[in-house]
Amino acid sequence: MFHRSQRLLLRPIWPEDWQDLLAGIADEAVVRNLANAPWPYREQDARDFAAKPLDPRRPRFMITRAADAQAIGCIGFGPMGDAANDFGVQELGYWIARPHWGQGYATEAGRAVLEIAAILGHRELVASHFLDNPASGKVLRKLGFEPTGTTQERWSCGRGSHAPTAVYRRVLGSAEAGQQRAA
Repeated sequence: MFHRSQRLLLRPIWPEDWQDLLAGIADEAVVRNLANAPWPYREQDARDFAAKPLDPRRPRFMITRAADAQAIGCIGFGPMGDAANDFGVQELGYWIARPHWGQGYATEAGRAVLEIAAILGHRELVASHFLDNPASGKVLRKLGFEPTGTTQERWSCGRGSHAPTAVYRRVLGSAEAGQQRAA
């Protein structure tokens, strides 16, 4: 599955993308804001991630700039915790390589993924951010996620410890699917 937004092309992650993945995510400032990425992030981690099978109901995308195809991050959604075999609530996750922070790429890619999730029939997404990463909370609010008012301790592989996270929820509707059809 591919999606083109104003400045970005979201495309599947292929095994040969491992070097681009490694170049963008092998940065402690990036990894410490993710729950599942280890630190240090090594070549084999990138190879393993790039080789994961594609799930058309729970897509993951390489975020690339449309103008020059440069890989700048990843975004996708998948099951929360024990919901691996359930089509229930899905969790949004993303990262942007540090040289591309503050340019609106996470928000633009997030809008595209919300449209895709709605088209695929998902009714809601959840997301969270570590409390010491307020920039991610700002992105989530721009995407229409609402704070649930709960804070949870969440394991961070990159930190090697639990850290408090703010939890958000976004109900999806026909608006996202309609925006996609109108584009």
